[in-house]
Amino acid sequence: MMALEGFADMGSGLPVPWLEAPRSCRHYRPMNDALDTAAIDALLTDEFPSLDRHLYVNHAAISPWPRRVADVVSTFASTNRDEGALRYPQWLKTAAGLRERAARMIGADSGGDIAMVANTTEGVDIVARGLPWRDGDNIVTVDGEFPTNRMAWERLAAVGVSLRSVDIRATDDPEAELLAQVDERTRLMTVSAVQWTDGFRLDLARLGSGCRQAGAAFFVDAIQQLGALPIDVTACHIDFLACGGHKWLMAPEGIGLFYIARPWQERLVAARAGWRMVERPYDMDSAAQSDATDARQFEPGTPNTMGQLALDASLSLIEAIGAEEARRRVLANTQALVTGLEAMPSVRVLSPSAPERRSGIVLFEVPGRSAQALCGELGRHGVICAPRGGVRLSPHLYQGKAQMEQVLERVEQVAGGH
Repeated sequence: MMALEGFADMGSGLPVPWLEAPRSCRHYRPMNDALDTAAIDALLTDEFPSLDRHLYVNHAAISPWPRRVADVVSTFASTNRDEGALRYPQWLKTAAGLRERAARMIGADSGGDIAMVANTTEGVDIVARGLPWRDGDNIVTVDGEFPTNRMAWERLAAVGVSLRSVDIRATDDPEAELLAQVDERTRLMTVSAVQWTDGFRLDLARLGSGCRQAGAAFFVDAIQQLGALPIDVTACHIDFLACGGHKWLMAPEGIGLFYIARPWQERLVAARAGWRMVERPYDMDSAAQSDATDARQFEPGTPNTMGQLALDASLSLIEAIGAEEARRRVLANTQALVTGLEAMPSVRVLSPSAPERRSGIVLFEVPGRSAQALCGELGRHGVICAPRGGVRLSPHLYQGKAQMEQVLERVEQVAGGH
């Protein structure tokens, strides 16, 4: 066995108990100081029955649900079956609390800065349709971005907006190269906090500060970072952030969050109109309604109530563990995998080696071998991973030393590491 070093009542009326954190709205941080390492280990072992089934290292695609999320979904379904919408007021109360919980997680000022969306793509689309574009404007981005953070911007060529892409892996200072592309006609810089293939992590604070000085808006696709590593939208001068819930946030598909900084809530056009974008959407007898003045103006239609309850449950788990503990666990897994993979002669690690560039994703290849075939063979050995220009491993905070040792053993078997 390969040795590894460096390890050490949502208020909705649904009868699903878990550790509830206080709702003081400030930065993403540990919310329950009583949880020590042993208590967290016990909590996570109970929350993830998948630990006993296989080595699931594919959270950069879709995460297994924690037990509390599955319980909420199950209870919501049976409640709807038996009672219909009788508990809708309670569900709305939980949805309002979810905004505050999400705001705490990302360092936003209040839940009013958070809109609930279906996915990251919807957040991108809100900005792409809502900014007042002019012929000759440009957008600065990263070469090789996931299609979500590329296609909407490319289509703005129809109104005269150009896209400037930077190869961040071809330079020793990717932030400087990105900021060097910003000029007086740059309306927006858009980046993924963590790149979806090799886990390359950007310095968001440096980029946000540079954009603020240049007068360009800053958009972050946070789906490969939020839930694994902290993000503070205030400290990083982020104007817009979008994140689907089904990866590192460990929630179902079809629910996510969109952050919009307060100054932009008055400037960004809500391109889609619907009954819920007003201040009092459930006051249906009122003929005179004004649009909501906060992020709710970007929620035009009927909400994904079940998804909101499930996301609130998953965020409650991350919040109970705390940002620094989550970060420590995720990066310990990354370090263990990189160290073990680099010791295998037949394996080449493709993820960045600098500690400040690391995330929860580790990408490797076996030269001369197909990534698709390697992932298939690893799957037959119980390791669930993904081919993304190599073999992509993405373990999460509830896994640790024992699971990383097992993953490395199976990679060594499949890759022929000796």
